[in-house]
Amino acid sequence: MKSTPVLLLWNYVSTANGLSEWFADNVVLNHKDCVFTWNGVSQRATMLGARLGIYMKFRWEGDCVGSFFEFRITVNELTDATVLQVTDYVERGDEQDAIDLWNSQIEILRRRIGC
Repeated sequence: MKSTPVLLLWNYVSTANGLSEWFADNVVLNHKDCVFTWNGVSQRATMLGARLGIYMKFRWEGDCVGSFFEFRITVNELTDATVLQVTDYVERGDEQDAIDLWNSQIEILRRRIGC
């Protein structure tokens, strides 16, 4: 995310409005209960944890304990670049599909932010 301010990126990964800009068509966050909607189909998730400006961690409803997806923001000490790291646990054999999907979503985010 190059020189994107951490707080700007944080708003895109931690708020309903921000997530609706790039991740899903509609997002409703109600404390730890989250609903993400794509093309009229909703999927529920539980927010497992968050730390202001650092990470948001979710688990899809019905997924096994221990699985999660996470958005983590760091700043590279050498280049001062803002980095968004996405961790997503997927079934064996689905890794490349997940990588392609996240790359596509991150590209949408990059265009929204302007980097």
